[in-house]
Amino acid sequence: MSDRSFPRRLTPVRLLVMGFASVILVGAVVLTLPVSSARGTFTSPVDALFTATSAVCVTGLIVVNTASHWSTFGKAVILLLIQAGGLGIMTIATGHALVTGRRVGLWERMAIQEQTGFWTLQGLVLLVKRIILATALFESVGALILALVFRFSGGLPVGESIWFGLFHSVSAFCNAGFDITGRSFVDFVDNATLVLTVTSLIIAGGIGFHVLVDLYQTRGRFREMKLHSKIVIKTTFWLLLAGTVLALLLEHGNPGTMGNLDAKGKILASWFLSVTPRTAGFNTVPTEALRTATAFVVILLMFVGASPGGTGGGIKTSTFAILARSVIGFVRREADVTFGGRRIPESAVMKAVVIFAVALGLVITSTLVLCVTEEAEFLDILFEVVSAFGTVGLSRGITGNLTMAGKLTLILTMFAGRVGPLTLAMALSTPRPSADIKYPEEKVSVG
Repeated sequence: MSDRSFPRRLTPVRLLVMGFASVILVGAVVLTLPVSSARGTFTSPVDALFTATSAVCVTGLIVVNTASHWSTFGKAVILLLIQAGGLGIMTIATGHALVTGRRVGLWERMAIQEQTGFWTLQGLVLLVKRIILATALFESVGALILALVFRFSGGLPVGESIWFGLFHSVSAFCNAGFDITGRSFVDFVDNATLVLTVTSLIIAGGIGFHVLVDLYQTRGRFREMKLHSKIVIKTTFWLLLAGTVLALLLEHGNPGTMGNLDAKGKILASWFLSVTPRTAGFNTVPTEALRTATAFVVILLMFVGASPGGTGGGIKTSTFAILARSVIGFVRREADVTFGGRRIPESAVMKAVVIFAVALGLVITSTLVLCVTEEAEFLDILFEVVSAFGTVGLSRGITGNLTMAGKLTLILTMFAGRVGPLTLAMALSTPRPSADIKYPEEKVSVG
């Protein structure tokens, strides 16, 4: 398609948002049909829309049980929606163009750049190829290992083990959190092979494809990596470490979660509980049984979320790192925001501040709406909203009882969390023409 055929108002940002919205609507229509449900009946349009949004936005929140409500066809549709949402609509469109030999136009390249957060338009097609190859590699290896776990530890037949392995591998790498076991991974809380495989897939998918490519090109030599990769890896490491330690300290004696596990089980459960808020949504201990302090820690981890260019949501690790470094630098009266001997551009710092403000506003607004529409505890509502925004999928048990207004609110929250709150705001706003006018400066008291 020629770039000239695009309307002037269809900016790359709007093209990206419309692409996600279109796939969600198509998926919702298919999931509404009787062939998609286990009972062969129509599914409520709102429930189908909620499920399709949750799948494409790789969230994992569900209003109907994935294992029992959907037929094999319906589960396959959900899996395809997860893959589309995890890879990104423009990545799949570009992959199709490469297979069919069609030229990737400028508008499509700009939309890919917006989706992946890549710095330039050069090398985007090569990046897409590497994204597709990396995804296929991780998901294939993960599917094989998980199939063996379900076969020998879960006692499932060979065919069912392969299907379970494939579904959960894709769901884990795409940070979706959908499961077809009916109990997530609660029955495998102390199974080291499953826990380490799933958490590895979650981290690999959420850390960002830029970082994966950088790791491959530098052969893992940290000093040779780009600054972006260093920030993401350091931030991810410290968040995972802090989450694991806090989960272990707060939950080791809780009989509803880890209290009855041995030392190995507690460590594995704490590690999994730290990793899954990276926007995955699986659980090995009952989320609703977490202590208040632990639930609040999980909320904070979910709000940060994954990393740019990855399969998750949240404000992103690099945004959190830049904000934290900005605060420290301001208190120390430093002129610039720096990392590892490199100065962060003011535009990146401002963008981080705006992303945080927009995200916080979205969470506050959605929480306020649900406080009005739902009969639930405030902590459970806040947990649900941040889980939707971070495209995590963890819940304290209120999702299935949401009112229609609550479901629609979370649908919008999940959508904003996946495409990015700033991206959505830019897509809905009309840019004002720039003028070469600078107004006189006047001091304002702040703080």
